[in-house]
Amino acid sequence: MGLNLKPLADRVVVEPAPAEDKSAGGIILPDTAQEKPQQGTVVAAGPGKVSDSGNLVEMTVKNGDKVLYGKYSGSEVAFDGTEYVIMRESDILAVL
Repeated sequence: MGLNLKPLADRVVVEPAPAEDKSAGGIILPDTAQEKPQQGTVVAAGPGKVSDSGNLVEMTVKNGDKVLYGKYSGSEVAFDGTEYVIMRESDILAVL
């Protein structure tokens, strides 16, 4: 993937999964009733955060990881016609 968006420090760029268009019971949901996805794929990760002692703390997530994040985490951006969410690594709740 030729993504030219490079996050700094401990930030990651996540491509959100598409919103569910059916409920668990099989009911088709209109666009207005669909919830924001809370999972996605990491498409870019920064180098890590510099600790108080001056050491670089490496990132624990890498490109291609499927992650679960908080509902209101990060900032939504559009880049080359694709929607992304840029967030700190600490906003990621789990790797799936």
